[in-house]
Amino acid sequence: MKRGALLASLVACGAAGAVLAVLLAAAPVAGADEGTAGTTASTTTATTPLPEPPPATTQPPVLPPPPRLIAPGITVGGTLVGGLTAREARLVVRRAFERPLTIVVSPTRRLDVTPAELGARAQVDAAVRRALAYRRYGLNVPLRVDVGRARVARFVQRLGSLLDRAPVDSRLQLRRLRPFATKAVPGRRLNRVLLARAILRGLRSHEREPVVVPFRVLEPSLTPETIGHVIVIRRGEKRLYLYDGTRFVRRFQVATGQASYPTPLGHFEIVVKQRDPWWYPPAGSDWAAGKEPVPPGPGNPLGTRWMGLSAPYVGIHGTPDAASIGYSASHGCIRMRIPEAEWLFDHVEVGTQVFIVAA
Repeated sequence: MKRGALLASLVACGAAGAVLAVLLAAAPVAGADEGTAGTTASTTTATTPLPEPPPATTQPPVLPPPPRLIAPGITVGGTLVGGLTAREARLVVRRAFERPLTIVVSPTRRLDVTPAELGARAQVDAAVRRALAYRRYGLNVPLRVDVGRARVARFVQRLGSLLDRAPVDSRLQLRRLRPFATKAVPGRRLNRVLLARAILRGLRSHEREPVVVPFRVLEPSLTPETIGHVIVIRRGEKRLYLYDGTRFVRRFQVATGQASYPTPLGHFEIVVKQRDPWWYPPAGSDWAAGKEPVPPGPGNPLGTRWMGLSAPYVGIHGTPDAASIGYSASHGCIRMRIPEAEWLFDHVEVGTQVFIVAA
């Protein structure tokens, strides 16, 4: 009996222990939330699994193709573009074309004008496309330039209106009773046709060499060397002086106008020359009223030669009254001895300048 009771007691204890273990596992652990000192508990922490690495690939990344380059040594309009991309070539060619054209007016004056101011446009894109298509070293692709001739002509015309200069003739004056000629200055006229051609050539060749303005020289009509003969009549001295330009030639004694009919003072010229002239009474002159014309001959008041001046009814002429020479005896004309008047007639021409001064 004792043996049987002992076995039963062990079975009962085992069952009670199993029940206790189940209860302890289901009950919360004291102090687990409050963190009570001295209480220990064992908990299991759940971990997040790491992502798996992507599978290794064997294909390299796809890269864009490199830009196409122009073949070495290729030029466009004379500008080197070899080894450049199309974009770089367009930039280089445009910069080269847009350089100004220098117009040389004189050694100290220059004008810079851009192609845009002249209305010129270069076909850069088309030329660069052709350059890309060539594979041969050293080829030059022409650069076409569109430029209107009318616009260039207008520019040249405006420039000519600023640069043209009319010639300045010498002016004949008296200095100390002697003839003196001021300096003559040549003029110039811009050659419009030649300048327009040079500008068009410079724009189309892309060389941008300076263009020298072509002028046509306009010579003055009167210079110190072309003045010719000059007559100076000193009324007070009763003398006539002949000069070749400013060089003295010969002097003559003359008769001048009476006090009531004085020889006019001023700057005149010979407008007519006559051999063996007729004498006609000056219209409106009281001293000649009722007189008749006198034909050529020994008694003619004008002698054998007449050199009429631009002063009305006044001239240089010979006289049959040689005794009047050296006096104020005429009605305004300048009288000379007949042989001297004939000599003077042969040495002067229509247009000869005549100065009559009071000295």
